[in-house]
Amino acid sequence: KCYKEPQDETSLSQAQKETFKDSRKRHKKALFLIYQALHDDAFEKNFNATSTKEAWDKLQTFHKGEDKVKKVRLQTLRGEFESLHMKESESIFNYFSRILVV
Repeated sequence: KCYKEPQDETSLSQAQKETFKDSRKRHKKALFLIYQALHDDAFEKNFNATSTKEAWDKLQTFHKGEDKVKKVRLQTLRGEFESLHMKESESIFNYFSRILVV
């Protein structure tokens, strides 16, 4: 659920004002935590996000990419996995490490 600023706070009851104040506080805290966890590259792409939902969506796109990019990535990973074979001189540990990378 995305936080939205109220249009006019003057017409709200005290309870509604408190609810919005609490929501605003949680929203700002969540946005702060997202920004704190970002790598510099991701931060540059997200620094102009004004809502937690917008920041999260941009972050997902940054890390996962669009559908076309995902398909290409999956095809590449499938090819790498299918071509994995343990070499005669390779230890099980090294082979397992290569599998984990894929």
